[in-house]
Amino acid sequence: MLCRNCGKRQATTHIKKVINGQAQEYHLCAQCAAQLGVANFNPFEMSDLFGSLFTNQLPQNIPAERCETCGSSFAEIAKRGKVGCPDCYKKFYNQLLPSLRKMHGKTKHAGKVPACAPEAAKTSYRLNELKDQLQKAVSSEDYEQAAKLRDEIRQLEKEGNENA
Repeated sequence: MLCRNCGKRQATTHIKKVINGQAQEYHLCAQCAAQLGVANFNPFEMSDLFGSLFTNQLPQNIPAERCETCGSSFAEIAKRGKVGCPDCYKKFYNQLLPSLRKMHGKTKHAGKVPACAPEAAKTSYRLNELKDQLQKAVSSEDYEQAAKLRDEIRQLEKEGNENA
């Protein structure tokens, strides 16, 4: 493919812009890309993206609170785009919450339990899953399904109490 700008050399730089839903593609040779200032373009790192999501939450001129475990401040987390340790989620919960919602759409883990997890964790995950299904069944007035789910929840809870 030839350079869109000069039409002489092979295009080595490919740029795609999407503005208001309209996509435009540019194919440029190395020389034209350099002249247009895109030759040294480096794609952003994920930490830049996550950091930018956190920075709009930074309070101004307030002494930095720090995580007791790792010593990270919220400003440092925003700059790095990474949380320092699990305790940072507790310490900076209110500041992280809006950004986590933007990134993930929800703030509660919705993945699966690892196979190597303890049985208690698997049971707890299954119980929460069943309770969510029960809530949906009741909301949609599917009482037959709700009764089955209720019974399964009771059975799991009974087994959990016996094993404890």
